[in-house]
Amino acid sequence: MNKIDLLPGKKIYFASDQHFGAPNAKESKVREEKFIRWLNEIKADAQVLFLMGDLFDFWHEWNHVIPKGYVRVLGKLAELKDSGIELFMFVGNHDLWMKNYFEDEIGCRVFFDKQYFEINGHNFLLAHGDGLGPGDKGYKRMKKLFTNPLAQWAFKWLHPDIAMKVAIYFSTKNKMISGEEDKEFLGEDKEFLIIYSKEKLRTEKIDYFVYGHRHLPMVIDLNSNENKAKYVNLGDWISYFTYGVFENEFKLKTFEQPNHKVHNGLHKDHNERK
Repeated sequence: MNKIDLLPGKKIYFASDQHFGAPNAKESKVREEKFIRWLNEIKADAQVLFLMGDLFDFWHEWNHVIPKGYVRVLGKLAELKDSGIELFMFVGNHDLWMKNYFEDEIGCRVFFDKQYFEINGHNFLLAHGDGLGPGDKGYKRMKKLFTNPLAQWAFKWLHPDIAMKVAIYFSTKNKMISGEEDKEFLGEDKEFLIIYSKEKLRTEKIDYFVYGHRHLPMVIDLNSNENKAKYVNLGDWISYFTYGVFENEFKLKTFEQPNHKVHNGLHKDHNERK
């Protein structure tokens, strides 16, 4: 298990599902600039930053080529890392073709699967969330195709201009980008990640389950016998601009955005920053 001990006055931040590049470069840049303002704000007291997946709407690394754009975001992440802030990045379903660029160029650690962290004595299970839990069989089949070595080998031989055009077309057709499929809470018995988390609690002691993927911000108590765990979905940087912060407890907050309902109403002031 990974372990983090917070230094006095320091915090851990979590953010997910920025989907930079969608729906187009012009609109994405506005969101990128807002995200950079947030990174500037947390720099003063952040010890660790977790990026929980789908930072980009599509990302693929060839041997000598990466997607055009995102220079300011990448530069700011490098700046945070150089300042001593630890960066962890989870691969999501839209940027799952990452390789070693972020580790080599920025120095952030990249995870391709769920991870366990002990943070100040609290047990965390962290994951982007795609493919976990029951159901969603169509996506799970698609993910097997996308992660198949032969499929990846074939895709990399496409010219990047052609490959990016094809990938962006299919990626932006996904309603998940607009959040249309994530507006309503489905109920604890139908939310795949809640079902998965409750199942984990039968055999494991977890205090916080923190996910991306599901764009709707949620904080839900998962009380089970002696466990008093919380399920957290971080929301997105498309409609909600929510993020998580942990010091002595986990809080879900909103950056530069009017009030948004967070399911379960854990925090009252949705305009508060740090």
